Amino acid sequence: MSGEQPKNPLHGLTLEAIVVKLVEHFGWDELAELININCFKNDPSVKSSLAFLRKTPWAREKVEGLYVATFAPSIWPLNAPRDSHK
Repeated sequence: MSGEQPKNPLHGLTLEAIVVKLVEHFGWDELAELININCFKNDPSVKSSLAFLRKTPWAREKVEGLYVATFAPSIWPLNAPRDSHK
């Protein structure tokens, strides 16, 4: 197995790069409306968001799903996050 993931839009991206690009695109306020998590609402920063997202798989899935939906929409249905948490 080669380890390549040609159809994975997140391949090669760090979580930090994903968060930074989403913040640049939406801003913290809109990001907090789209994904209802406190690290985007209360004194948001990339550092605090990364700490929370690395410990919280369901939140990370939502962030990754928003990234794919925003920047790789043709792949979105294949990578839609499970909506088991709000």
